[in-house]
Amino acid sequence: MTTLAAGALSLPAHAETARPHIVVKDGKTQPVFSYKDAIREKIFVETKVDSDGDGKRDRVSVYLTRPKETNDGLKVASIIEGSPYYGGLHDTPYHPADVTDYPRLAPWTPPSGPPGAPNYAFPYYDNYFVSRGYAFLAADTLGTGDSDGCPTAVGPNEAQGMKSVVEWLTGDAVAYDANGNKVGANWSTGNAAMAGKSYDGTLPLAAAGTRVKGLKTVVSISGVSNWYDEYRANGGVVAPDGWAGEDLDLHAKVVLSRKNPAICAPAMNDLATKMDRVTGDYNRTWDDRNFAKSAPHFRASVFMTSGLADWNVKPLQMSLLWDGLKKASVNRKLWIHQAAHDEPLDVRQSAWLDALNLWFGHELYGVRNDIMRQPKVDLERTPGNWETYRDWPAPTARPVRLGLNQDGLGKPGNGIQHLVDDPSRKAEELAAKPDESDPNRLIYLTPELKESVKLSGTAQVKLRAAINGKSPYLSAILVDYGTDERVSGYVRTSDTWCYGDSIPTDQGCRAVRKYTTEVSPFKIVTRGWTDIRNRESIWRSTPVKPGQEYTFSWPMQPYDYVFKKGHRIGLVILATDHAYTLRYPAGTKVDVDLRGSTLTLPLTR
Repeated sequence: MTTLAAGALSLPAHAETARPHIVVKDGKTQPVFSYKDAIREKIFVETKVDSDGDGKRDRVSVYLTRPKETNDGLKVASIIEGSPYYGGLHDTPYHPADVTDYPRLAPWTPPSGPPGAPNYAFPYYDNYFVSRGYAFLAADTLGTGDSDGCPTAVGPNEAQGMKSVVEWLTGDAVAYDANGNKVGANWSTGNAAMAGKSYDGTLPLAAAGTRVKGLKTVVSISGVSNWYDEYRANGGVVAPDGWAGEDLDLHAKVVLSRKNPAICAPAMNDLATKMDRVTGDYNRTWDDRNFAKSAPHFRASVFMTSGLADWNVKPLQMSLLWDGLKKASVNRKLWIHQAAHDEPLDVRQSAWLDALNLWFGHELYGVRNDIMRQPKVDLERTPGNWETYRDWPAPTARPVRLGLNQDGLGKPGNGIQHLVDDPSRKAEELAAKPDESDPNRLIYLTPELKESVKLSGTAQVKLRAAINGKSPYLSAILVDYGTDERVSGYVRTSDTWCYGDSIPTDQGCRAVRKYTTEVSPFKIVTRGWTDIRNRESIWRSTPVKPGQEYTFSWPMQPYDYVFKKGHRIGLVILATDHAYTLRYPAGTKVDVDLRGSTLTLPLTR
C-alpha cells in the first residue's frame, strides 16, 4: 500500500497519520475521504474572451466538490466535466430536411429566459472519485447555466473558457466567488483531467488542442473530433441519426441557457450564416472545430470510447481522433462497444471505473500501475464479450477490391445500370429484398461466404456515373445478408446498481441497462454519403453537367464487423438516404457505368 501526501509524494509508514494523505492500493487510489462531508462551492473563473460583446471578459461558472481535508493541507488533482447541459435545454425549431428552395434564414428569436437553476447532479465522477482523493469541477460552458458569454458549438471561445478553468488550477487564471472576492486553488496539485460524453466529451478535445499547461489527460466518450463530419459528409449536408434538420447553429441555440440570452443573438445568427447549409462546403467555421487536426500536437493523453451503434456521433469521429493521436507522443487508449450513444459506465460498469481509476492515478498522480502495459484497444465483439488489440483498425486488415457487375460483387463488370431517386423511401426498405429488382436502388451481392471475414476500417466506394436531376447526393449502404440473432437495442431495466457515494441531492446509483436482440434477415453495417458537387474538394462546389459521366469516390463510416460464413455482403447504391441526407424532389436519375465502379473493403480473418 502506498500513500500520497499533499504534494503526491511517498511517505514512510510512521508519517502516514501525520497529515491527510491519499492511499493507493493495487495501483488505484482508495476511498478514504468522505463524499458527504466534502467542501462544495461555486466560483466564477475569468477568461480572456468576450464572446457576448458586453465589454467584459466572460466568466465560467464552476461548481466545485473537493475533500474537506484540502482545507488542512491535502493537495489533490482535479477532474473537470465542462458541459452546456447543467443549465437545461430549450426547444428550438429544426431546419427543414425537405429541400424546395433556399429562403434567407429568418433572424433567430431568443428564448424568454433560462430553463431553470443549473443542476450539477448528473455527472458520476464526483460520486466515485472525490472519496478517492480528487476534486471534481462541473463547469458551465460559455453561454450556459450561470456562465457569461455565448455558446458556439465548441468554437474557439468555448475552448478558451475550458482552458481558463485548467489555468485557475495551475495558478495562471483568476476566479471569484459570488460576492466578487478572489478565490485561489491552493489545494490543487496543478494536474487536471477533463472528462465527459458527447458535447461534454468534445470540450476536452477542444481544450487539449490549446495545449494548456496542467491538462494531463482527457477522457472523451462519444466526443466529436470534427464538427464538419457531424453535420456534413464529403460536401453533403448530413444529419445525426434521428435528428433530421439539426445543424451546428441549432446545437448552440438549444443549450443557450444563460441569463439574458438575447445578448447572444448576433453570435447565433452569425453561426447560422457561416455554417453554410446551402452548399455544405468546408470553411473556416468548420476548420475552427476540427480537433482531430490538432490531435497530433496534443500534450494531454487520451482515453476514448465509441459505440458501433452510435449514428449520432458517428464512428468516423472516433477514427479521425484515433488516427491523429497515432502521430502524437502521448498515451492513448480506446474502447469500442456494441451500444449506441451510451456511457461505458453502463456498458461495462465496474470495469470502466477500475480502468479510469488506474488511468487517472497514472496520469495525474504518477502511480505506477499496469494501465499503460495493457493492450491499447478493447473491443466488445458481442454483448459482454470483449477482445483486446494492439491497435485499430486491425493491423492485419488488407484492402480487397471488388468490382460491380451484372451478377453482383466480384469481377469487374460492363454495361450501364440505372436508378431513379425516391427520397420518401428509407434505406431499410430499399435493402430489404436483395433478390428483387427495385427502380429506386441498385444492389450488388457477393456469393455466400465460404468462411467468416472481418471488416476493420473504412470501406471505399468508387462509381463511374452520370447524374440528371435535382439531388446532389450519392449514398452507399453496406449490408450483411443472412438470418441471424443480432443486437437490436440497449435498454434500461427496473434494476439499479450503485457505483459510488450518495447524498440526498446527488445519488451514486443508476438503472442497469442491457442489450436486446432479435432474429433478422439482414443488418445495415455501415453507410457513407457524398455531394457530387464536391467531387474535387470539400472546400468548394463545382457544377455537374447533367448526363455527363464522372468518377465519384467516397468513404463509408469506419467500422468493425464480422460477416459470418454462409452470409452475403451487399452494397446498396442510392441517391437520397432518407434518415441522413437532405431530401430533394423525387426523380433524380443515376446511371452507373459498371466499368471502373468498385467497392474496396478492409478485410481480415
